Amino acid sequence: MRVEEGGVSVEVEAESGGGEGAAEGVFFNPGQELNRDITIAALRAYGEREPRADSYFDATAASGIRGIRAANDGWDVTLADLDPDAVELARENLARNDLEGDVVRQDANAVLHDHDTYFDVVDVDPFGTPIPFADAAFANARDLVCITATDTAPLCGAHFESGVRKYSTVPRNTEYHAEMGLRVLLSALARTAARYDVGVQPILSHVSDHYVRTYLELDHRATDANAAIDELGFVHHCEACLHRETERGLIPNPPKSCSHCGEGVQTAGPIWLGPAHDADFVRDVRAEITDGMGSAKRARKLLDTIAGEVHEPTHYDQHKLYKRWSEPAVGMDDFLDAVRDAGFAASRAHYGGTTFKTDASIAELRECAP
Repeated sequence: MRVEEGGVSVEVEAESGGGEGAAEGVFFNPGQELNRDITIAALRAYGEREPRADSYFDATAASGIRGIRAANDGWDVTLADLDPDAVELARENLARNDLEGDVVRQDANAVLHDHDTYFDVVDVDPFGTPIPFADAAFANARDLVCITATDTAPLCGAHFESGVRKYSTVPRNTEYHAEMGLRVLLSALARTAARYDVGVQPILSHVSDHYVRTYLELDHRATDANAAIDELGFVHHCEACLHRETERGLIPNPPKSCSHCGEGVQTAGPIWLGPAHDADFVRDVRAEITDGMGSAKRARKLLDTIAGEVHEPTHYDQHKLYKRWSEPAVGMDDFLDAVRDAGFAASRAHYGGTTFKTDASIAELRECAP
């Protein structure tokens, strides 16, 4: 099947996106076009941020479409896959677009450790958890590591034991499960990078279509690794009233009961408590979205929302709050204006149309809500 995407033309396995009736063979997910469009826009914005960066490594190439789109944008690309059919298809797709690049049949970890120099950008977009590739990526990337995780159930605590095993943390399945998944992933990646005296700074992150995607800028000093570890901590969550508190550090001291309603609390962590994006960079990425991208409208809306998000490590769902209060919900804009008028920070969150972030407590929200 021929696919036209982002200015390139590639052959892919028909219906290989994982749905009912999907074909066996080299994997291609048409539903990840948003992910790939934002990746290209992020690479363009990062090229302006760090003009020296020019090499890009697609660690899990499959059909090669992500790396081929990067090559079409002028990056010096290397693509890797263990599947010989994928390697052959990726090479054919490069040639089909008159583009140059290296395609190797080798495990991504071996490529990263064996390569004679650093890759400026390492992109890890596997099926499931990216953790098996994290050590090699942070040990051998110079500037930027882009990570996708599709195992959202372990990340958000819905599959608790799997989340503990894979991410060496305690995830909790709260109503802000998407944010929990993102911050569990960021915590695991920050701790992995720190083992190599590498500090990470998330400059763009989003949770879309059952996957988590983050872009981590790297600093190669032990002090930067220490600073990243300082962004870790715990959230103490009350399921009864939805009150939550955060605590920085790697040793939790959870409250015996909820300070708002007196019920018990659940503790999650260590998770990433710091900012999950750089607003200026997100706006730069948004400016690089072009009309020819298939997901342009959605990508722009998503990036606009992320750029305006308050840097809080949890979010609320406004409709769920009003349902809990046994009152009809008001319009989101009116609601957020009321929270701001009461002196609190508040913004929409990109996780859904009724999700928002604020530094107000649950009691303060109840008091100022219209």
